[in-house]
Amino acid sequence: MSNTQKSAFVATGLMLFALFFGAGNLIFPALMGQQSGSAVFPALSGFLITGVGLPLLGVIAIGYSGSRDVQDLASRVAPWYGVAFSVLLYLSIGPLFATPRTATVSFEIGVVPFLGDVSESAKQISLAVFAAVFFGLSYWLSISPGKLVDRIGKILTPALLLAIAVLVLTAAAKPMGALQTPAEAYQAGAFTKGIIEGYGTMDALASLVFAIIVIDAIRSMGVTDTKHVLSLTTRAGLVAAGCLALVYIFIAYMGATSVAGLGMQENGASVLSKSAEFYFGLGGKVLLAVIVLLACLSTSVGLITACGEYFNRLMPQLSYHKWVVIFTLVSFGFANFGLKEIIKLSIPALMLLYPLTMAIIILAFLHPLFGGKRVVYITTMLATGVMALFDGWKTFESFMEMKSDFVSNLDAFFNANLPLYGSGLGWLLPALVGFAVGFAISKLAK
Repeated sequence: MSNTQKSAFVATGLMLFALFFGAGNLIFPALMGQQSGSAVFPALSGFLITGVGLPLLGVIAIGYSGSRDVQDLASRVAPWYGVAFSVLLYLSIGPLFATPRTATVSFEIGVVPFLGDVSESAKQISLAVFAAVFFGLSYWLSISPGKLVDRIGKILTPALLLAIAVLVLTAAAKPMGALQTPAEAYQAGAFTKGIIEGYGTMDALASLVFAIIVIDAIRSMGVTDTKHVLSLTTRAGLVAAGCLALVYIFIAYMGATSVAGLGMQENGASVLSKSAEFYFGLGGKVLLAVIVLLACLSTSVGLITACGEYFNRLMPQLSYHKWVVIFTLVSFGFANFGLKEIIKLSIPALMLLYPLTMAIIILAFLHPLFGGKRVVYITTMLATGVMALFDGWKTFESFMEMKSDFVSNLDAFFNANLPLYGSGLGWLLPALVGFAVGFAISKLAK
């Protein structure tokens, strides 16, 4: 590999890290660190599995499977399923939930602390103005996807890493106090709790989308051999995963040692903002604002770009540029509902899509084992989908405070009889049973 190619794949890996790393990736490990206390390292181990390991597997799975995109991979179940799953996935990590969240989170952490005591109407106007500027920048960075590596991998990411390093290394060198007793949720099963907390990053969902951006960037370097593309994709994924893991470890540790100085906080945003202020005063608030803005902006650009390219392929009647305009405007519109409403609506979708995404990633790697027989894909995804639909609907009812007797009774039954259900992993056993049934059918049919 030439020095130019090495530099290019490192830049591609840094671009992938920046695409993954939104403000949620700062918030979740910070809060987990506070709540886990002296159990921070077992909790962190679980968090790294779903927050780093799964996204890495998702990126590699696309390259390994040779799929053109996530629709091509999901179509191994059925062509209609490939389209339905892909549309839901892109809309969820795109204009409906994740992309608007990038603007609202950066506003809440990077702007609200400087507003002082203002009325709700003034805050709403400020959010609208900020979102307009934020998505204006996102649009400008998204209109030329071929320049994504240069604009993000070589400019935004180094600035983001430098800003994060200043905060977390200071906290590591001068911890606020000793590790405290874990909160009740982490006193038993901190590892499992950490696994579930890693879901919140949504990076495993995004990995199937961002992998295509990485593969296209590698091919634009003149690499066409399939094995070489997979090798460089894996290396870029390892660069991104390494950066994510380091940031998570330091932020979680900062959160765990902050309880003595800050007390228990309600959310990760408070942990970050008060930690930054503790160490750097007003300058800390400015530093955190820069970190969050860079993290959210790079993620917003990646999501708008990925959605624009996919829907342009799905419906080429509209150009890529027009799709970018549409998704930018829709994201801006949803951002004005505010962070609280966006999160409320996104969690049920997350509970539905995450098990389906993890199942299709695992099947991509097991494909040679069962000869790619469609029946295995169908039975596995059907069993996984039943539990995912129930978890999604149960979560939706819980947020809407309208839980029905049917859902309550079924929830109690699963909790008593289905292993790992109480830990949020109730889909695993049905998925394994579905795989075994499909595998047996494929052998009998043969």
